Amino acid sequence: MRRALSGLVALCLLNIFPAVAEPPKRIVSLDLCMDWILAHHADPAQVAALSPMHKRYPIQWIEAGWPSHDGTLEQVVELQPDLVLAGQFSALLLRERLRSLGYRVEVLALPTTFTEVEAYERQLLTLIGGDPEQAAPAPAPSSPALDAKRLLLLDANAIGTGPGTFEHQILEQAGWRNYLHHEGLVRLDLEQIVSDPPDAILFAAPEHQALANRFAEHPVLRRSVPADGWLSTEYWRWQCPGPWTWDLIRQLNQWLD
Repeated sequence: MRRALSGLVALCLLNIFPAVAEPPKRIVSLDLCMDWILAHHADPAQVAALSPMHKRYPIQWIEAGWPSHDGTLEQVVELQPDLVLAGQFSALLLRERLRSLGYRVEVLALPTTFTEVEAYERQLLTLIGGDPEQAAPAPAPSSPALDAKRLLLLDANAIGTGPGTFEHQILEQAGWRNYLHHEGLVRLDLEQIVSDPPDAILFAAPEHQALANRFAEHPVLRRSVPADGWLSTEYWRWQCPGPWTWDLIRQLNQWLD
């Protein structure tokens, strides 16, 4: 009788306090943005492999030695992952094949607002068995002053970034006004910029010689903005929204001062 009561009490306790699922021990990433957020938060011992993209686009804070796969179904299956992470636009066929084989695949939507960046980080932490409270809180929305300095976010191939973009939100949150008025990605006109130059130019492109960078190197454009008005940041921070987005905002705000 006593054993029966003990068993009943144990069963009740299990119902009240369900067992906590163990954190995944063999995580596989299928794309670059997932590589970075995973390497930022996960215990390396949890990660069976990052995507092959992280070797093509290395960043300094991800040390050499992280395992990677070659992007094929055969190799991912060979790793026997207990969690596969992918971005919403990446590896569509691969992730569906993995699902059909019974593997757990979680797809995280790429953030387009600051609140979504925080939610994205919280979701990742929850999936890998971390504490979602470790996610950096999104800043309260703010707008630049009407007389704030104007910043041109210049990309490769003479493309500028206008309103209606995530990058625009970063500029305004940092206290700058966007030099451009047209929404989205804008083809730039050199004569127009020279006739009405911005207060500063942030060249958000890879730092290597390429034909795509010729516009930014044009001597007329270089003379239109003082040397201390040419700003640069680590290019990778613009490629994938994440907790490093807040570092970008702080850096841009410091330059404004």
